[in-house]
Formats: sequence, C-alpha cells, structure tokens
Amino acid sequence: MTVESFINAKASQLAYFVRAFWEERIPYSEMNLYFWDTLEEWVQIETSTHEPDSHKERVFWHLLHQIHFWPEHKLMLDPYLRTELLTCVEFLEGAQVYPLDCVGVRP
Repeated sequence: MTVESFINAKASQLAYFVRAFWEERIPYSEMNLYFWDTLEEWVQIETSTHEPDSHKERVFWHLLHQIHFWPEHKLMLDPYLRTELLTCVEFLEGAQVYPLDCVGVRP
C-alpha cells in the first residue's frame, strides 16, 4: 500500500468517526481505538520521508492528532475547536478548501 492510498482510505474513515462522535452515534472510546489502529497500520507503510506529501495528508495527520490530544468533553463542547475540526473534516470529505491552520506532521 502506498502512502497516498493509505491516506485516501483513512481520511474518509477519520471524517466518518469524527462526525459520528459529534452526533453521539459512537463513544469517544471508539474514536480513540481508531486512532491507535491507524497508527498500528501506518507503521507498516514504507515511506521515504517524514514530511507529508499532500495537503490532504497534512490535514489528516492534524485532525488525527487533535482527536487524540484533546479530552472528550473539549472535542464535544468547545465551539472554537469544533469549528476548526469541522473545517478539516469537510476538507477531507472534499467539500472545503485547504485549511491553512491545519498543519499535520507524520508520526
């Protein structure tokens, strides 16, 4: 699997998990499990650099980091954070322009 195919597959999943969490269709623990599963799969991908290759990859790593960094209540209730993360989700879904304030780095 290439980095690009990994990001393409995982980006839509990540957007789904974040929306499902906000809509209270899944608990935070499921989103946290997705985080760890994604990292476990990532270590199996061959990469030649530590720098993300595309805007989509940068937003993906930023959003993945944010859902793990912030506590559950902040992700759910902080309007500023939710607005920032929604912009990232919408970009990953193809409905938004590249958010300049979402700069992710590969683990």
